[in-house]
Amino acid sequence: MRTLGVGMAGYGFIGRVHAHAHRSLPIFYRPLPFQTELIGVATSSHASGVLAQDEAGFRFHTTDYQELLQHPEIDIIDVCTPNDTHFAICRDALLAGKHIYCDKPLALNVQQAAELADMARSSSVVCQMTFNYRFVPAIMRARQMVEAGLLGALTGFRASYLHAGYIDSARKHSWRLSMARSGGGAIADLGSHAIDLVRCLTGPATNVERGGEWTAVSASIQTLIGERPDAEGAPTPVDVDDIALAHVKLAGGAVGSLEASRLATGVQDKLILQLHGLKGSLAFDLMNPNWLEVYDATEPEAPLGGNRGCKMIEAVARYPQPYALGATKNTVGWLQFHVQCLFDFINSIDLQERSIPRAAYSPTFDDGLQVQRVIAAVQQSAANGSAWTPV
Repeated sequence: MRTLGVGMAGYGFIGRVHAHAHRSLPIFYRPLPFQTELIGVATSSHASGVLAQDEAGFRFHTTDYQELLQHPEIDIIDVCTPNDTHFAICRDALLAGKHIYCDKPLALNVQQAAELADMARSSSVVCQMTFNYRFVPAIMRARQMVEAGLLGALTGFRASYLHAGYIDSARKHSWRLSMARSGGGAIADLGSHAIDLVRCLTGPATNVERGGEWTAVSASIQTLIGERPDAEGAPTPVDVDDIALAHVKLAGGAVGSLEASRLATGVQDKLILQLHGLKGSLAFDLMNPNWLEVYDATEPEAPLGGNRGCKMIEAVARYPQPYALGATKNTVGWLQFHVQCLFDFINSIDLQERSIPRAAYSPTFDDGLQVQRVIAAVQQSAANGSAWTPV
């Protein structure tokens, strides 16, 4: 089987997740269009490079990502670095003719994201975002049902992504708490996923009546823990949001709400999505990912309720072929969403090479740009006293 070489930039938590996904592809999918091989990794230190080689089996490590771009056996650049480095790495990878798999958000700001999206559009390489929650089986089924007309005309949505990881004020300061390095706090880190899921299920590609792109937001953001200790214990200012809330208008006229928080005590990984339409509704909770809640409002009412009511679809791990592990009745897990997302990326490369259009479901750099525009609009609205701000 043909093999494409991978150069990974960054090997923190998400780098290890991506490495796991690359190594898992031959186990989960048969046939694969091609395999990937972890050739080189660029890390911030020699020690982390050695660790990456030992854990994931890279052939070599470096502290200069340019060595990955210059390596003749590397075809794919997998970007797992802090947000402030995405732009330069993706730009240089595009110029070098490498396929790109980039973790979210695409860049630090709209200007950078727009430049990358423009370059990707005019390039022959595949550039894809790691919006892994698109690849939960329940969400994939939701997209099918939306496209089949279950919702009818969209009336509204609720999207929230809640974590509790920053409730301890003694948690160390990091690049994620610096606007210059992250481009945003909860709204960029967590909100980006919620924004993308709403767009994936109600955006222009789905042709949902009253759906479409996000056109305006009225938002509030709060930084409740204003400083944290640095590595030496010195108090360091936090200049990104802990909590973000927004009212949203869609192009078709529907309205919705968005919430992202790193201070939601009592939750772990709470991504909730609710879509309401004149004909039905859909609901999903990441903490219960095996099920999709569906309500068909076209079922007739009757005394004692008849058959009208919520139905729980058992999506579990029922991925379509070439998923070949065979454990489709088993519960689905978070790491599998990343493996399926990566499979979609390599399948997109195969389709591109055969001059076949990529699936509309695949998250492109244009999707990354649209998410970046919403993040920027939320931040601008909050800075202007929650004034309605165009996206």
